[in-house]
Amino acid sequence: MADGEGPSRADEAEDAKETSPILSGETPTSAEGTSKPIHEESPLLSASGDEEDDDLIVDNGGLDDGHEDGHEDDHDDYHDTKSLWYMILLTISIGGLQLAWAVELSNGTPYLLSLGLSKSLMALVWIAGPLSGALVQPYVGILSDNCRSPWGKRTPFMIAGSAATIISLLALAWAREIVGGFLSIFGVDRASQGVKVSIIVFAVLWVYILDFSINTVQAGIRAFILDCAPSHQQEAANSMASRIIGIGNIIGYLAGFLDLPKYMWFFGNTQFKILCVIACLALGSTVAISIMTIKERDPRLEAAAPKTKGGIIAFFSTVFRSIRRLPPQTRKVCEVQFFAWIGFFPQLFYSTSYIADIYVQPALEANPNMSPDELDRLYEKATRVGTFALLVYAITSLATNVLLPFFIAPTYDAPVYDSTSSFHSNRSYTTRFSRFLDVLVIPGLTLRRAWLCSHLIFASCMFSTLIVRSVAAATALIGIVGISWALTLWAPFAIISAEVSKRDALRRARQSQSRYQNRTDDPESSLDVKEDQAGVILGIHNMAIAAPQILATIGSSVIFKFLQKPRGTPGDRSIAVVLAAGGISTLVAAWLTSRIKDEVELPGEMVPTEEPTREERRSLSRERGLVRSGSYVGLEY
Repeated sequence: MADGEGPSRADEAEDAKETSPILSGETPTSAEGTSKPIHEESPLLSASGDEEDDDLIVDNGGLDDGHEDGHEDDHDDYHDTKSLWYMILLTISIGGLQLAWAVELSNGTPYLLSLGLSKSLMALVWIAGPLSGALVQPYVGILSDNCRSPWGKRTPFMIAGSAATIISLLALAWAREIVGGFLSIFGVDRASQGVKVSIIVFAVLWVYILDFSINTVQAGIRAFILDCAPSHQQEAANSMASRIIGIGNIIGYLAGFLDLPKYMWFFGNTQFKILCVIACLALGSTVAISIMTIKERDPRLEAAAPKTKGGIIAFFSTVFRSIRRLPPQTRKVCEVQFFAWIGFFPQLFYSTSYIADIYVQPALEANPNMSPDELDRLYEKATRVGTFALLVYAITSLATNVLLPFFIAPTYDAPVYDSTSSFHSNRSYTTRFSRFLDVLVIPGLTLRRAWLCSHLIFASCMFSTLIVRSVAAATALIGIVGISWALTLWAPFAIISAEVSKRDALRRARQSQSRYQNRTDDPESSLDVKEDQAGVILGIHNMAIAAPQILATIGSSVIFKFLQKPRGTPGDRSIAVVLAAGGISTLVAAWLTSRIKDEVELPGEMVPTEEPTREERRSLSRERGLVRSGSYVGLEY
C-alpha cells in the first residue's frame, strides 16, 4: 500500500492485538467458525510453547508486509526444540561410520597378517589412524567452515569421504584378486614372491587411504550434528550419537561371531569381504538418510571468510592460531582428552589380548612344551573368549548411553536467551511422561561430574588388571570399563558442542543486528574473523585425541620391549602393566575434569544488547528469501 493511502497492514496487525484470539490467549478457531483449534486437523502438530505476538501474526495471518512475496519471518528454525525422530535421523550416519571402524579395528590385523605382513611392521600400519586423525580432521574442519556450497558446509565432505571409504574397504578386501589379476595380464605367476609383496604394499596403501577417508567422514558428521542441533539440545544430540555408536559396535561384534560365508555367500567368499560389504552398505545408506532428511543452514547466507594463503605452512599456522584462541571450556576438554586417551588407546587395542593371556596361562603351565599347532588352536579359542568380553563391553556402553541421560541434570542445554522465544525458541511438550522423567534426575549429578566419575572408574579397573587372575573377573572389569567408554563418547562432545553452538548463535545475532543497523550490503563488515567455527574446533579436539595415541603406542612398545615374554611362555603380564600405566594418566584426566565448569560462560561482549526487532527480522527475511529460493532443502521434522 502506498504512503498516504491509509494505515499499513503492519499497523492493522498491531491494532489486531486487542481483538485477536490468538494474541489474547484464547483458543483460536478455524475459518468455518467451529470451536476446533486452528491446528487440530493438521497432521503435523507444532510443539507447545510461548510465542511472541509478532510471530503469531506472521505465522497465522500473513499480515506482515514482508510476507506478501511469500517469504517467511526471520525465525531461526534451528533454535526450535527438536523431536526424538529428528535426533535419530541427525545422528544415524555416525552409526554406519562406526560399523566401518569396527570392521577395520577387529578384522584388519588378522587380515593383514594373512597376507604375509610381519608383526614388526604392523605398528607402522596402524599409526595411520592417529596420524590421519591429527592432520585430516583439522584440515577438513577448516575447509568445511569456509565451504559455501548450496548443499551446506558439511554435506559435500560427508559424501566425498563416504565414497572414498567405500572404495577403500572394497579395494582392501579384494586386494589379492585386484593385484593378482592385474599382474597376471603380464604373465606373472600369482604365487610368486613378487606378487605377494605387491599385494601387501597395495593393502597397506589402501589402509592409509581408508583411515584418511574415515576421518574425513567423521569430521563432517560431527560438525553436521553440532550445526543442525539447537544449542539447548547439544547434550541430547551427542547422547543420541553415542547410543547410535553403541548400536554400531554391537552389530559389528555380532557379525564377527556369525559364519557369514554360510549365510551371505553372495557378498564374498571370506568373512572379511562380507564384513566390508556390510560396512559399505551401512555407511552409504545411513549417510544418505541423514543428508536427505536433515537440511543444513545455507552457507551462502553467511559472510564469506577472508581469503588466506594455501599450503602446508598456512595450514599449520591456522591450526596454531585456532589453538591459542580456543573457547575456555573447549580448551579444558582438550586437556582432559589428551591424558584420558593415553589410557583409553591401550585398553581399546589390548583388551582382547589381556583376556586371552589370562585364559592360556593354566594350559601353558600344565603343558609348557606345546607344538605350534596346539598353540595356534589355544590362542584362537582365547581370542574368541576375549572378543566375548568386548561384546559385554559394548552392551554395557550402550546400556549406559541409553539409561544414564535420564538421571543426568542438564547443565549445558540452557537456551541462549531466557526470555525470548521467537528469536531462539525453546518449545517443548509437557506430558505426564516428561514430568516422570524429570523426577528421575539426580540432583547434583551433572554431566561433568559423571564424566569425572567415569575416569575414576576406568583408572580403578586398569589398576585391578595387575591382580585379576580369572577370565570371569577380567571380563567383568572390561565390561565395567564400558561405562567409562559411554561417557567418553558423550560428555566431551556435548560440552564442546554446547559452547560452540551458543557462541555461534550469538555471533549470528550480532551479525544480524550489525547488518541491519549499518544498512550495508557488505557481509564481511559484520564478520568476526577472530572466531573459529565448529569444523576447525572439532578438528583440534580430535588432535587432542589422536596425539596421545601416538605417545601411548610408543610407551607401550617400550614396556613390551622389557617385559614381554615369547609366545607360549607362561607368566607374561606385560599387557596388564601397559593397562595400569594408562590408568595413571587417566587420574590426571580426572583432576583436569574437576576444573571444568558445569555451565557455559559466554563473554559479556558477545551477548547482544537487545534482540532484533520485528523490523530487523522482517528486513533480514527478505534478504534470506533471495537466496533460499535456490537452496538445497531436505525434509523437516
